[in-house]
Amino acid sequence: MKRDASRGAGPVAKEDSSGGKAPSGSQTLFRGLDLLDVVADSGTIGLPALAARLGLTRSTTHRLATALVERRLLSQAPREGYSLGSKLLELGYLAGQQMDLPRVARPHLERLWEELEDTVHLGVMDGDRAHYLDKLTGRRRINISSRVGDRQPIRSTGLGKALVLDETEERWRELYRKEGPPTPEGPSEEQWIEWMRGYAQRGVAFDLEENEDRIRCVAAPVRGPGGQIVAAISVSGAAQYMDDDRMAALTDDVRQCANAISVELGWNEKRTVAAKR
Repeated sequence: MKRDASRGAGPVAKEDSSGGKAPSGSQTLFRGLDLLDVVADSGTIGLPALAARLGLTRSTTHRLATALVERRLLSQAPREGYSLGSKLLELGYLAGQQMDLPRVARPHLERLWEELEDTVHLGVMDGDRAHYLDKLTGRRRINISSRVGDRQPIRSTGLGKALVLDETEERWRELYRKEGPPTPEGPSEEQWIEWMRGYAQRGVAFDLEENEDRIRCVAAPVRGPGGQIVAAISVSGAAQYMDDDRMAALTDDVRQCANAISVELGWNEKRTVAAKR
């Protein structure tokens, strides 16, 4: 008969293998969560290595892991060890279905807006265009024509460029050409590709008055659980307030805000970097 998880985990709360005070229920919960983090970082891991990583005895680790296996949060393979369980796939799917990107992003965008006083945007890819989902109008009495619901070009907007930073150069060229010949003031295809290479390396993209006269912006991608770009944010302002020095200074603020939203969506930078190696 399948035991209730709380009963299965119960003995852990009563045991302290070091001989000290028995762990509380919350301590047991945190140990179980730490265990899941270790398995997520390690892939399949055996009991001895798992116990060593957690700093617990094998018996305590085994009891924690057994409770998690019973609830399908972990899977166990003989002679191989523990890996993440199928229940996490279900929970991840449900979390994704229930997560509202503008709602999750809004508090972070508001903090950025309060700090900078410039116009802040959130957008996603929609076909070959950037679709604006949210806008917080700046307080500098500068009119920026963007509106929620707008679909803007990739080539000329900072937010659009940020959405495609992970794409291949072939895809960049395709997106550039879709917009037709550049304006006399706009970058050539080769110049734009060179810019995109630099933006991809830095993890931010600029709009240097390409989309709207005398308006500049700094943008950064928002990533999902697998590290893929799912959205982007931007800070836009009049060129008189957005000289080269200020745009360089804003890159960290915009990137940190985008990363904070990404973390809420399930992104883990360490795991993403490891997966790319």
